[in-house]
Amino acid sequence: MRTWSLVGLLLMVGAVLGLVAANSLVARSPAGIAVQVAALALMAWARLTFGRRSFHAAANPTAGGLVTTGPYRFIRHPIYASACLFVWAGILSNWSVLAGLLGVVLFVGAFIRMLCEERLVVAAYPEYREYARTTRRIVPYVF
Repeated sequence: MRTWSLVGLLLMVGAVLGLVAANSLVARSPAGIAVQVAALALMAWARLTFGRRSFHAAANPTAGGLVTTGPYRFIRHPIYASACLFVWAGILSNWSVLAGLLGVVLFVGAFIRMLCEERLVVAAYPEYREYARTTRRIVPYVF
């Protein structure tokens, strides 16, 4: 589990570094900038709701109860959702095949991390199964 979590993290970091090198991370269009600002607001809301525990880099659960308030009421992984939203707004504003491929790599890394975290969270919080049944991963009511 730890190995896969690390693989996911490395894929995400590598993709972001590639996007920075390709000058494709930051949006240039007004619409892209607006989406990136919204993504940052979602991330801030999620981090404030989750508290200090949101700065824990490992995939394993930290002390405290299961958080199901704030943005977690609508999606299970708002921090990953905001990261993907931010990155894809930059990619679409600076489109290239390379940037698109790096965006896919980032999403795959995030998805691996989500799956690893969910397995660990279920072990720590049995009520997570019901929460997961009723709350989507990163797109409300869809996925």
